[in-house]
Amino acid sequence: MDWGLQNRLSRILKPDDDRTVMLAADHGYFLGPTNRLEDPRSTLEPLLRYADAIMVTRGVLRNCVAATTDVPVVLRVSGGTSVVGSDLAHETITTSIDDAVRLNASAVALSVFVGSKYEHETLANLGMLVDQGVAAGMPVLAVTAVGKELEKRDARYLALCCRIVAELGAHVAKTYFCEEFEQVVAGCPIPVVIAGGLKLETELDVLQLAYRAVQAGAAGVDMGRNIWQSDDPVPMIRAVRAVVHENATAEDAHELFLELKQGGHPQLA
Repeated sequence: MDWGLQNRLSRILKPDDDRTVMLAADHGYFLGPTNRLEDPRSTLEPLLRYADAIMVTRGVLRNCVAATTDVPVVLRVSGGTSVVGSDLAHETITTSIDDAVRLNASAVALSVFVGSKYEHETLANLGMLVDQGVAAGMPVLAVTAVGKELEKRDARYLALCCRIVAELGAHVAKTYFCEEFEQVVAGCPIPVVIAGGLKLETELDVLQLAYRAVQAGAAGVDMGRNIWQSDDPVPMIRAVRAVVHENATAEDAHELFLELKQGGHPQLA
């Protein structure tokens, strides 16, 4: 791995434990104004210091994130569809590697839709992006998206997706957590981070998801709604950090969340 590419990757996956707490805030590229992400600047600002990286589009980065921030950026570079369109899988590359370099991104991200009508196009997008990324020293994160077909979230399907993106040269895979997640990790020779997915009912549910994922071999999380849609987003991201980086149990992290919510200042996370 070239030095520049390895250096960028080390900004996201922290060298001490090869794990990451990424903050996903790229939802607007197909959802438009999203609940509690209507004003990305005010949502993200208090959370940035606790994120190992943020996933955003170039529009949000340029308009809503201060250029003085030192948080690494995973730049969303695929799109071209919307939630009101006919098929979320019909994506293309919407941002060039040159622009990602200009924005000092630490990685670029795109979605692939294995098993969909546009499987070939999105996997070809990944192959092209890896070629361009390697030439520029830019890591590529592949999101194994499923669009609206949530029933595809099982170990056999997700293992297939993650292995394919690794075979095509992606440096990190982002996928969903599932039962027997160990099989997904075992069959994928690159780090796998989990998506937070839809907003869960309770904070403990979120922390249990994160705990089970890292115990099963995930390299961390890329969470959005389950952090910034929380009524207490800063305590929430700090509790997630405790699970990912401090090996806290879900129950211990939940206690931390409650203490922080009540104004405490515990040392953990």
